[in-house]
Amino acid sequence: MIERDLVIVGGGPAGMAAAIEAHENGVKNILLLERDQYLGGMLNQCIHTGFGVEYFKEALTGPEYAHRFMDHIRNIPEIEVSLRSFAVKLTKDRHVTYVKPGGMEEVKAKAVIMATGCREKTREMIHVAGTRPSGIFSAGLAQKLVNIEGLLPGKEVVIVGSGDIGLIMARRFVLEGANVKAIIEIQKETQGLIRNVAQCVEDFDIPIYFNHKVSMVYGKDRVEKVGIVKIDDPSASSGSVLSLSKDDNFKDAAASGFEIKCDTVLISVGLIPENELIEMAGVEIDKKTNSPVSKEVNKTSVPGIFVCGNSFKVYDLVDWVSKDSALAGKMAAAYIFNKEELI
Repeated sequence: MIERDLVIVGGGPAGMAAAIEAHENGVKNILLLERDQYLGGMLNQCIHTGFGVEYFKEALTGPEYAHRFMDHIRNIPEIEVSLRSFAVKLTKDRHVTYVKPGGMEEVKAKAVIMATGCREKTREMIHVAGTRPSGIFSAGLAQKLVNIEGLLPGKEVVIVGSGDIGLIMARRFVLEGANVKAIIEIQKETQGLIRNVAQCVEDFDIPIYFNHKVSMVYGKDRVEKVGIVKIDDPSASSGSVLSLSKDDNFKDAAASGFEIKCDTVLISVGLIPENELIEMAGVEIDKKTNSPVSKEVNKTSVPGIFVCGNSFKVYDLVDWVSKDSALAGKMAAAYIFNKEELI
């Protein structure tokens, strides 16, 4: 079995920042696993500007932000990058099993940092009834189709939820010639950043229906329309409806229904940390948030296993991800060398 000082799972902004900081604090034998064919994670499909204002003091696109870290890592021979490498198992004693082109590998690490990011919540999680036609996409998938593949998924669009990716994609669809007919938000205010509301919604006169929800999706082969209902007293619930398993606190208002014709529905209702591997290793997980239970950022209930970035908690800005993930690299170095003064 191969032995490493540090194994980092995930080559997005969190994993790269952690790797660089760990190396700067003396860790020399680092393996960075990334399941995609490129480092950078979701930043590669975020071609809009606004990244790095806090971290680099300038506005960058997602790929530009990622390349700042990628270029740094290329110049550090002690960080071995393994692309198209998918971690499938993590044990409490820090054995990592991963699949890569050509076979399966197992590595023993002195410390492990999980930087696996998060995944989008789905239509099923918000209990949208109706048929299952084509034309229903998560906002992140639509972003990849438009920005990476050069494909426009639809022309008449309704967006469910007002998360940041959904707001950004509302603007993107308009710029590509589509008609964004409405954003449907069950809460009484948007769930995205104020700057995204201003730049992506207000500047393009896209209507937002607050205190409304999509009650039904209609269509046989392709989405044809959605049913919308107004919600009575959503203030009865604290926090986002996305954390609820039922809509018990969001009652349909009487005689409030209407329909919007569309061929595409985007789901932008929040993110869930990807933490199935650390749960496999015995790390205590908060079942409501899918985040590790911890009183301190990046730490878990299992010594030597750290979690950073959006897999620890969902951040609003990648700049904050990089800062906290760099701390994770420093914490891993302190654990490896048994030097708490590094933190």
